Amino acid sequence: MRTLHRGAAVAAASATVLALTAPLASAAPPASASPPPLVWGACPSPAAAAAQRCATVTVPLDHRDPTGPSIPLAVSRIAAARPELRHGVLLMIPGGPGNPGLDGPSSALKRLPQSVLDRYDIVGFDPRGVGRSSPVSCGLAHEDLTLVRMLPWPAADGSTAENEATARRVAEACVANGGPVLRSLSTANEARDIDRIRQALGEQRLSAWGVSYGTYAGAVYATMFPRHTDRIVLDSNDDPDPTRVERGWLAAYGPGVEDRFPDFAAWAADPANPDRVADTPEQVRSQFLALAARLDTAPLPWPGANPPRLDGNTLRQTLLDGMYADSRFPAVARLMLAADGQRPLPAAATPPDQALQNALAVSVGTLCNDVSWPRSLDQYRRETAAERIKHPLTAGMPVNVMPCAFWPSDPAEPPVRVTPAGPSNVLMVQNLRDPATPYAGALKLRAALGGRARMVAVDSGGHDAYAANGNSCGDALVTRFLTTGRRPAGDVLCPAEPGKG
Repeated sequence: MRTLHRGAAVAAASATVLALTAPLASAAPPASASPPPLVWGACPSPAAAAAQRCATVTVPLDHRDPTGPSIPLAVSRIAAARPELRHGVLLMIPGGPGNPGLDGPSSALKRLPQSVLDRYDIVGFDPRGVGRSSPVSCGLAHEDLTLVRMLPWPAADGSTAENEATARRVAEACVANGGPVLRSLSTANEARDIDRIRQALGEQRLSAWGVSYGTYAGAVYATMFPRHTDRIVLDSNDDPDPTRVERGWLAAYGPGVEDRFPDFAAWAADPANPDRVADTPEQVRSQFLALAARLDTAPLPWPGANPPRLDGNTLRQTLLDGMYADSRFPAVARLMLAADGQRPLPAAATPPDQALQNALAVSVGTLCNDVSWPRSLDQYRRETAAERIKHPLTAGMPVNVMPCAFWPSDPAEPPVRVTPAGPSNVLMVQNLRDPATPYAGALKLRAALGGRARMVAVDSGGHDAYAANGNSCGDALVTRFLTTGRRPAGDVLCPAEPGKG
């Protein structure tokens, strides 16, 4: 599912396991009309910084029934470094859907400039169903917990029959085993949960930094609760089209990887590169496609991997993961060289089953509960065949069948339509060559927000822009907004910088 490609899958999965196996500081009281003040204590994860403290917010399982059953949400905070300069709370909204966020403030200590850390309490949370927040599972077999099955890569001949069987099996397992929390998952409910966190923090208004799926969740929050928003940063932006949302996000991988691949190809053809793949960028592309096709018919044994072989789709999956940051390029090149017999196969990195169960369940639940997906298998087959020709690097996967095609119920409510209504307090930041949330989709969110937003586009590649794959121009504009509230008068394009994307 898409959640596993929002950053490093193994790291995110390991963080989820740690969160699932340690106690949280405070017990969850019964839900009430307004959540009580938070009681801060030690955090469960050994990866948490010493300054990070954790607590629990109780939210209604069904926000339409605030006095009914409730669930706990795990939240965390690192207080502003300089209380005399404190502006308020900066909530980190994680990607996915399905990524944990409880240790987000600890990671922010390493990423955010001191001027931001001085002025904000940095707050993180595990969204409902994730990590320490009433975690859900579909109870899938180990064989289904593999990245090349969790995204619907077609067979070598383009057949989608196995994808259809997997999607049906996953949908049935999630419906049978996910329980009421999985049934409650939706972006609108995440926005309502965020507002409960705001209330528990005692804040009238909330600043937020949403990344990837978090941009959609952040835009939905700003639409549903505009009076409670302060400074909103949306980083690596999803297309908010309410007729498609999640299905459109998956489809975006096709053009997104094509946008990004030239950066990798230029790097992989550099004569100074010890992991050089070919002499020219054009040869890198043809070499990749040829290797993937060869592995489709003659996979290599790969002990420790799930499944224990290197086939064409595993290579394609590695490419998809590798497009997220320049720092991942060597892993793609080395696997290509190994597939060509020039290097030994690297050790396989396989996330723990427990974490994959949780991430997949939240991803499936949110994607299928947010919007209706097509039911016609013939439609998926036709679109997949056309996509394989149009975008061969991703081989039809982005438009292939998902569990939502077999979901037994329609969404409980329509997707939230993002509109320009509300204060003009949103700053978008976007890489031009993002493999997962392409620039074309970001433009659609920019249009939906209208006068509420300004956008900083960065001539860079990779996923995540601010203090990540961006550049000093883009970073400075976002930092200025967070620290002073000032945005550019209009949309801005920051030029490329050497060594950045």
